[in-house]
Amino acid sequence: MKTNITTATALPPRVLEPVLGTVDKAFEDVTASFDRFCLTAGIKALGEMMENEAAEACGPRHSRGKERSGYRWGRTRGKIPFHAGKIEIERPRVRDFAGRELVLPSWENATAEDWLGKWAMNLMLLNVSTRKFRRAVRLPEGDVPAPAGSGLSKSAASRHFVALSSARFQEWLAADLSRLDILVVQIDGIHISENLVLVAAIGIDGEGFKHPLALMEGATENAAVVQAVIDNLLARGLDPAVPRLFIIDGSKALSRAIRRSFGRETAVQRCQIHKARNIMERLPKGLHASVRRALRQAWELDDAGKAERLIRNLAQRLERDAPGVSGSLLEGLEEILTVTRLGLPDELRRSLACTNIIENMMGTIRRVSRNVKHWRSASMALRWTAAAMLEAKKGFRRLKAYKQLPALRAALIARSKKTNTQNVDKQLKAA
Repeated sequence: MKTNITTATALPPRVLEPVLGTVDKAFEDVTASFDRFCLTAGIKALGEMMENEAAEACGPRHSRGKERSGYRWGRTRGKIPFHAGKIEIERPRVRDFAGRELVLPSWENATAEDWLGKWAMNLMLLNVSTRKFRRAVRLPEGDVPAPAGSGLSKSAASRHFVALSSARFQEWLAADLSRLDILVVQIDGIHISENLVLVAAIGIDGEGFKHPLALMEGATENAAVVQAVIDNLLARGLDPAVPRLFIIDGSKALSRAIRRSFGRETAVQRCQIHKARNIMERLPKGLHASVRRALRQAWELDDAGKAERLIRNLAQRLERDAPGVSGSLLEGLEEILTVTRLGLPDELRRSLACTNIIENMMGTIRRVSRNVKHWRSASMALRWTAAAMLEAKKGFRRLKAYKQLPALRAALIARSKKTNTQNVDKQLKAA
């Protein structure tokens, strides 16, 4: 036979009987509104609990027992969170014999957690504007009031978002990275305004899980900003001696900063999609189909030597009709074919030949911040972008070809050993 189990036993025995009594009294409100019933019952139950705690500290009223730890000091009104806002409630005050305020445990628990701030941040990440925050958490025709001071105004919601997003940003930017087995790092920039660029980094560990790593601001996507991102990663425990694959959009500043910190022979892959898009934008439409076909054929080849010859032949054919594009096609050719030279399996090579992973996160950043019409400062942009990056992390899936990542690790280790041997041979010959 099934038995009915209630949560009433979760309350301490000393408050169980008064709480049940207040629920009976508040049940009269349920005919008008269930919200009103919950509010009335909750306030009365909390009041009974605080009265019991005051009685434990001070003893019965007008008593002078030696076992007392304090004395009553009247009553005051305070606010507690409810329905993502605040409601006012009366509470007793207790002081010790030195005149210091004694905190009642039930009141401290009721006010400790910042639910209002979490509601505000969650709704703003879902693109609810601060002007609509009150309607998002309280029905205009509902029985739970939202008077002035309930924390539902647009300025209050904004303050809560600023406070919580700042705290989370600082905590995230100082998190230890030494425990993460980061195998792949993607770095890219996003233009916030004419004079503000944010450079973000995202990592993929050995099991295929993705981790937002760092974020820095700058006037342009130059080597100094990228170096600041890398310095932050190193300071937080990213070991520069571990072979890794870095994926970038094609910026020379990114490549220089990476090699300066992780070694001249670090594996750097330029995004093939960015490369093809930049070339197509500079070509007449009549050449688009043939060039796109040749590039796709080069990307899909397993032999890096054949792929390089195919691209050089394409550049030679374009020399007459588009000499500037021909030179751009050959620029950074070695980094374009890094994943091919590593000999990676087809599925893994396709996943790591472009910056689609970080571009997907950039899309979330643009969606989250689309309600922002004016960026007042770089700190504001950093807070919003970091909040969006952590929001994007909730939807991250493992890398499609995560089962093939051991092949990448083996290829990177073999490449590192080969370059180290070559460097030693050069030093011996020079000596």
